[in-house]
Amino acid sequence: MKIFNGNVLFLDRSDINTDEIIPARHLTESSKESLKPYLLEDLALDGFDPSAIKGIGAIVARANFGCGSSREHAPWALEVNGVTIVIAESFARIFRQNMYNCGMIAAELPVDTLDELFREFSKEKTTLTVDAEKATLTFTAESKQKTVPFALQGFEKALVEAGGWVEYAVKKY
Repeated sequence: MKIFNGNVLFLDRSDINTDEIIPARHLTESSKESLKPYLLEDLALDGFDPSAIKGIGAIVARANFGCGSSREHAPWALEVNGVTIVIAESFARIFRQNMYNCGMIAAELPVDTLDELFREFSKEKTTLTVDAEKATLTFTAESKQKTVPFALQGFEKALVEAGGWVEYAVKKY
């Protein structure tokens, strides 16, 4: 199982698409590692600096994260940069499944919970601790802390515990 704890990057926008996560012009690269420097380089978000991704383990965004072209390169680019969990109101179906296929977490939270997280934590250095067994997310900044539940069960939980689809298949078949 991957490690899901780390510093949090808050991206206050909906509809962050796969071309913004990893631009299509870099899809000719032959390894995950070669995608690393291009993560979020085309993200259209006022004031965003792509170097902000360094040292990040989690991203919190708004609705419909990972929309656009379906490609495994988007979760790969996140993973190779150390981002193993994305938290949003909703995800594009194929992107969400690609996250779990890679043994990563695409955690969906209600909009009111996301609003509270953005209000309380987005302006501060925030860390996230994930308890995959209990399916909880604990956000910590300075002297405040908030723990919220998320859905992780069934086959998605099995993929996360195994480390992804390939590892799951090796163990099961």
